[in-house]
Amino acid sequence: MPFLCETLNDTARVHIDGELTIYTAAELAAQWLPRLGETPRMEVDVSEVTEIDGAGLQLLLLARREASRAGTRLTLTGQSKVVMETLELCNLVDAV
Repeated sequence: MPFLCETLNDTARVHIDGELTIYTAAELAAQWLPRLGETPRMEVDVSEVTEIDGAGLQLLLLARREASRAGTRLTLTGQSKVVMETLELCNLVDAV
């Protein structure tokens, strides 16, 4: 799973590409979660996420919680169709 993170001023911009599933969640968490708290804001572009399952959804929720604890305002941008469908199905559109 390609993961790209770049920082511009006080915002980290994260781009996740491909599957956000049980097969990629641990690797993604290891790259992503340590960056929480490095900047006041983090924008997570999930427009290229092609598949998401329960593990991927749990990672999004975990990142949201940990970002809040670390003092980083995390927002999702460019939600792909599969991400939006999953969030809507689980009634979590406003939670992430």
